[in-house]
Amino acid sequence: MNIENLRTFCLGLKGVTEDVKWGNDLCFLVGGKMFCVTNLEGAPSVSFKVSDADFDELSTSIGIIPAPYMARNKWVQVQSWERLSVQEWETYVKQSYEMVRSKLTKKLQKEIEA
Repeated sequence: MNIENLRTFCLGLKGVTEDVKWGNDLCFLVGGKMFCVTNLEGAPSVSFKVSDADFDELSTSIGIIPAPYMARNKWVQVQSWERLSVQEWETYVKQSYEMVRSKLTKKLQKEIEA
């Protein structure tokens, strides 16, 4: 995986938009809520939301840490593209998308589906 592949994958999900925040972070959003963030400069790092069980497992793995400022919301930060396989990247990022989307209002969820 790399930033272009991640961008293509995220933008292929329904209702996803992208925005650059904090001057250096490419954020992927659904319904205006972030589900994946990666830095545009420096050492690669990607943050996304995970389930409680995945948080406990992943955040103790080498090369993956609780995401700064977002760990309380069960976000992890992967510090190397090579740390996960393409299939794992797609699984975790889509899972993050689904968790964030499920918290949106029913009206907004229907708009995204349309």
